[in-house]
Amino acid sequence: MRKAAVKIEDHIVGWLTQDELGYHFEYERAYAVKPGARQVSLTLPLREEKYTSKVLFPFFDGLIPEGWLLDIAEKNWKLNPRDRMGLLLACCKDCVGVVSIVEVKEEEVP
Repeated sequence: MRKAAVKIEDHIVGWLTQDELGYHFEYERAYAVKPGARQVSLTLPLREEKYTSKVLFPFFDGLIPEGWLLDIAEKNWKLNPRDRMGLLLACCKDCVGVVSIVEVKEEEVP
């Protein structure tokens, strides 16, 4: 299993995981009930239930660079272009905009 913290302006708002069943996104409970909490995307509105998909959610997939920038990332970090979660974890720590993705190492997973 791979896990990432999803942040908005340096505040953890949710968790993205990948396992043998696919991808899962879940808002941090304390964040979701906070007044003025912002959703990550229009396609992932605030809710307590976990989102599940067999493919990486389009919002997160859209954060991955394209074209020549993706080519550079794949070559320099020896990334598999078909490993969308791996690309997201490697390339999206500091995205354009307010959302960032930070890998949570296995030893850090509670």
